[in-house]
This record gives sequence, structure tokens and C-alpha cells, in this order.
Amino acid sequence: MSLKTYSRRRALALGTAAAVSATLPALGQTFPSRPIKLVVPFGAGSSTDIIARIIGQPLSQALGQPVVVENKPGADGGISGAEVKKAAPDGHTLLLATNSPLSVYPHLHKQPAYDAVADFTAISHVGYYTFFIVVHPSVPAKSVQELIAHAKANPGKLNYATGNTTALVSSALFAKLAGVDMLHVPYKTEPPAVIDLLSGQTHVMISSYSTIAAHVRDGKLRAIATTMPARSSLLPDAPSIAEAGITDFPVVPWAGIVGPANMPKDVVERLNKELVAILGRAEIKEQLEKQAFAAASSSSGELAGLIKSRLASWGQVMKSAGMEPQ
Repeated sequence: MSLKTYSRRRALALGTAAAVSATLPALGQTFPSRPIKLVVPFGAGSSTDIIARIIGQPLSQALGQPVVVENKPGADGGISGAEVKKAAPDGHTLLLATNSPLSVYPHLHKQPAYDAVADFTAISHVGYYTFFIVVHPSVPAKSVQELIAHAKANPGKLNYATGNTTALVSSALFAKLAGVDMLHVPYKTEPPAVIDLLSGQTHVMISSYSTIAAHVRDGKLRAIATTMPARSSLLPDAPSIAEAGITDFPVVPWAGIVGPANMPKDVVERLNKELVAILGRAEIKEQLEKQAFAAASSSSGELAGLIKSRLASWGQVMKSAGMEPQ
């Protein structure tokens, strides 16, 4: 074989090998190929953070890659939503979405950083939260009606803390329906709000269960009602909001997993399959129930419909509560 012929054949072989090699990653790549980031709209220790970690561990085991929880509180959930919106739509960045980034944030801001429906891929519903109205012991009220009477007798003297948009909307609606004047003290997330409530710097708070449960049991806070339609078995002495005398309170907080828009169908199906299986496991349901969180999985399409409908319904509630975009 001449040197010229050898050189030609070697060049051809190298070119063919390079072409084959270039196609291998595309053909052989599987999901997930690296750790998955699960963005949470609230801080460490919040109810949503705890739920993310309960779900994240078995999801990591099912996918064979670490699921890393990343807390991104602030801007009424908008910071977390904006981060996930701009991520690559390959399934490696997900959002444990709640009504904060997807039902409330778009109505609170005249120029939101994203479209709650168009900029995300729905994967699976996760479930529903239970919230409670709690007061500091210095507040002489052991029921909702006593709280309303005390607030009316002391207009502008009581303040209420909020650590998420469920509390923000619920508190505004409660004040509107009850006809009371209380000062709003906002926080980015629940744990620091509870700290100030425990110290007596704030007086009233509508909170998820996990951040206030131990303090209620210890007598450091008093739970006077749940904002949900029925009592919770975890704090059975707290009546439902309807039992407490407020019969029209349509605020039902929810959570679901979404990713950036235009995720591949097979990746969505894989994630949905694993999440549905995880949320159906008895031990996972039990762990979530201890946080007063009711597990509820869904198809991708069902979650997409829920996001769209809740965006509209929460907007109506906010309008009736007198909340305007800033």
C-alpha cells in the first residue's frame, strides 16, 4: 500500500469515527444525566421546603441522581419562578410550584417576570396545604369572633404577619370580610415571621401547620381556626373557618411540580410516572399528612388545567379582597 493511499484511508477512517462519535451523545444520552435542582419558593424550614425534601429523597432514588433542594424565597414567589423559566428545558431544573409563584404573583405585579401558564411545563400535582389562624397569647381572643371583636375595639393596633402569598391573600380577605383594620407586616418566608410572632412583635398570623405546630402544642401560640373547609385531625380543637362564622372563604393553597416550557415529552412522562408512584406510597402520604399536607398526584394535563383555573380564581379572590397590582 502506498503512503498516499494509506493517508487517504486513514483520513477517511478518522472522519467516519468523528462523525459517529458526534452522534453518540445524542443517541445514547439518557435522563437524568446529572443532579436535578428542585427550586423552592420559600426558605429553609418552611412547609414547602419540608415537603420538597420528603418528595426529593425517593425521587432521587427512583431517578438515580441526587435531587438538590434550592431555596429561592422572595418577590411573592417570583424569584423562584423566574429562575426556573430561564433554565434549560431538559428536566434538570424543576420548581415545586405553589399558588405563590403561579396563582398570586402574576396578579400582584403589573409587569411579572413570566407567564404562569405559557412559560412552564406542568408535570404533576403534589397536593394541598392546611393553614391555621394563630395568635400570640397576649391577644385576648380564643375564637375568630373574639379576635374580630378585639380588632374592632382596637383599630390599627393589631398587626398580622405573612410569610407567603397564601397568608397574604387569606389575611387580606379575612380583614375585608370581618371589617377589621390591622397592620400588615410582610416576611419573605414563614420561619422568621413565626419568630416575631412568638416574641409578641406581631399578633396574628395565618400559617401552614409545620411552622406553628410545636408552638401551639407548647402553648406559646394559640390556634383559633383553620382556613380550610373542615377541621384538621392534627389540631382538632381549631374549628374550620366556616364553623368560626365566615362561610365564604375560597382560598385553597396547592402545590405541584413544573419545569421550564417546552420540556421533551419523554422527560415529562418519566418524571410524572415517578412522582405519581411516590405520592401513592403509604409512607410518603403519612409523612406529608404529618405536615397537614394532603398528597394528590395528577397527569401533566390535569396540572396544566389546575394552574390555569387557579390563576383565574385566585385573581378573583384578590380583587374581592381589594388587592391591586404594584
